Amino acid sequence: MIDRRTLLLASMAAFVPATTLARQSSPSPKTFDYGTAKLDIYAPDGASGLPVVFFVHGGAWEYGKRSQVGAKPAFLLANGFCFVSIDYRMLPEAAVATQASDVEKAYAYVSANIAKHGGDPKRIVGMGHSAGCHLIALTGMRGGLPGVAGLLLDDTRAYDLAALEKNGGMVRAYARVFSDPSQWAALSPASYVDGRKHPPTFIAYSGASGRGEESKAFAERLRATGTEVTLFDGSAYTHMSINRDFGSDGDALTAAALAFLKSTVG
Repeated sequence: MIDRRTLLLASMAAFVPATTLARQSSPSPKTFDYGTAKLDIYAPDGASGLPVVFFVHGGAWEYGKRSQVGAKPAFLLANGFCFVSIDYRMLPEAAVATQASDVEKAYAYVSANIAKHGGDPKRIVGMGHSAGCHLIALTGMRGGLPGVAGLLLDDTRAYDLAALEKNGGMVRAYARVFSDPSQWAALSPASYVDGRKHPPTFIAYSGASGRGEESKAFAERLRATGTEVTLFDGSAYTHMSINRDFGSDGDALTAAALAFLKSTVG
């Protein structure tokens, strides 16, 4: 759960008047082709050396697009960050393993080019919701995001696919995507946790079925490696609102996530 230090930082973050600014302006991104798909870079005018949030959208590994970012760009720009949102190939065109490769390619492009747009390539935090949360966790844990400064994981059950099946959580939505058990280990972020310390990780879970149990188990496994973990109890949120409300006035997850970002790369 969130420790006292993180709660203090979150309470401080709540006083940042960024959401007022977010409502006043909707920043326009610059779009780039990173090889297999496109990504959008949002940066304040005249920015230089700002920390970066690299976002991967959700959509059950089959739907969604990079423009579905809500208030995130305006909120984060107002708080001194650059923001990047990517597209990636999805089912049925691309299997999950290919999607993870796309995420890594997009990250490599951003790492190599973000300085030209005002970002600091040494201060990138990977963030994802739902399927995007799984992909950020997977690529981050297996070393596919070299130099990433932190991970902000927003609500998935797909941390350990074998455990998910054992616990009765391999429901239709997951069983359809992860239909081959021989691939479960390779596609499970938990497979890459043991044996080394990972970048600071923020794990949020909603009140949707099983999210808390899977997130807590993953957090404990990370903590056993010495990784700094912040666990956010978002059980008051739905699976959709925990993403949609990010950047809203008075939103608890927003305050806690901003505190994590500031303490990690701010």
